[in-house]
Amino acid sequence: MSYFKLKERKTTVRTEIVAGITTFMTMAYIIFVNPAILSAGGATGIPFEAAVIATCIGAGLMSMIMGLVTNTPFALASGMGINAVVIFTIVFGLGLSWQQAMGIIVIEGIIVTIFVLTGLRSMIMRAIPMGLKYAIGVGIGLFIAFIGAQQGGFVDMNPVTAVTLGDFTASYTQLAAFGLVLTTILVAFRIKGGILLGIVGTAVAGMIFRVIPLPTQLVSVPTKESFSTFFQADIVGAVWSNGMLNVAALVMVFALFMTDFFDTMGTVIGVGGEAKLLDKDGALPNLRRVLLIDSLAAVAGGLFGASSITTYIESASGVSDGGRTGIMPTVTGFLFLVSIFFAPLIAVVGGGVEIAEGVYKYPVTASALIIVGFLMMTVMTKIDFVDYEIGIPAFLTIIIMPFTYSISYGIGFGFISYTLIKIFRGKIKQLHPLMIIVSILFAVAFVAQFLAEKFIG
Repeated sequence: MSYFKLKERKTTVRTEIVAGITTFMTMAYIIFVNPAILSAGGATGIPFEAAVIATCIGAGLMSMIMGLVTNTPFALASGMGINAVVIFTIVFGLGLSWQQAMGIIVIEGIIVTIFVLTGLRSMIMRAIPMGLKYAIGVGIGLFIAFIGAQQGGFVDMNPVTAVTLGDFTASYTQLAAFGLVLTTILVAFRIKGGILLGIVGTAVAGMIFRVIPLPTQLVSVPTKESFSTFFQADIVGAVWSNGMLNVAALVMVFALFMTDFFDTMGTVIGVGGEAKLLDKDGALPNLRRVLLIDSLAAVAGGLFGASSITTYIESASGVSDGGRTGIMPTVTGFLFLVSIFFAPLIAVVGGGVEIAEGVYKYPVTASALIIVGFLMMTVMTKIDFVDYEIGIPAFLTIIIMPFTYSISYGIGFGFISYTLIKIFRGKIKQLHPLMIIVSILFAVAFVAQFLAEKFIG
């Protein structure tokens, strides 16, 4: 146990195990929510049970690797926000197959890996103002919350106003409302695993009132079909089709790269600081190794069919319980692997309720999406909206994401507006050259996509 430096970090094996269990309870909602998003009621072609297996194995293996290789208290799982982009923007929006969407994830992960190995990651980090980094996370949070509101039936479509209040006389909406109240109370009282307990409580209520069916079995052994998403990523087809580059797909590669890139940096430094692992200069020991594992996890997520796997901010829950070493995520990863054998139960809990032919609602997991969205939006207080030079671009970043159902559009609007404001105010010298280059690339990509849709699509 000397490798884990238990005495040096003032912890014990028992404390680390408890912290690992706590982290799993806090993160376990991803077992329900990620497959629900990836399968979308069968509309994507990804089987729900296969998505469960991919989610559990991806989170389990990468969390254990992170713990054993870096000896840091960072657990990993499929990233919320990125999974929504994979389905709602890439598959439904761009019309790509789920295999091509996973290919985009693999490409994004490889690019992040290259940036880590070459040291370019820190260079780009310095180029983008913190206000925009925070705004990206806030915008994704609002996007996720909006998806949750739709899946719970709180929001419905309207041909005149685009959106309107949902049908609260429907049993699935009432169940989702119960789940939101329950989860809100649990999270507000800082109960560990509050999101998971909210999902379980909502599922039990749904079964009692027959809104969702009872499981036919609790435990099962995975079959060959359960691994049908593994190594199906279409890397070439993701960006090259009909003899030409898919510009829209390339924009998504960049958007996902930016999201994964900055979310991980913030999570690692934030959780590392809470664990008191940062040195006097605010640097984390083994940072490059941590970032390397995280970037390789994105590649693994695409190859497994689990969407991008990334470091979870929920690791802070285990750290608050005393977790300081790699034992914590190793325990968390082990619990994710054990969860594989409970896929039938998870399928009932996370599965959708068909309200019309091919139309599904997800009342059990809707509240989790809304609360996770809230948690991601809490950094909004760190954005200086008084300074219009950063406030307006941040605002555009935040609102464009849910309004257009696209994370890449939100990032692009934020970057371009920030660059233009600085230029027109005569402050071009305050812009990092990389920021100008990225903004130009976004503008070119938007124009190219418009022309492609107008004259080709």
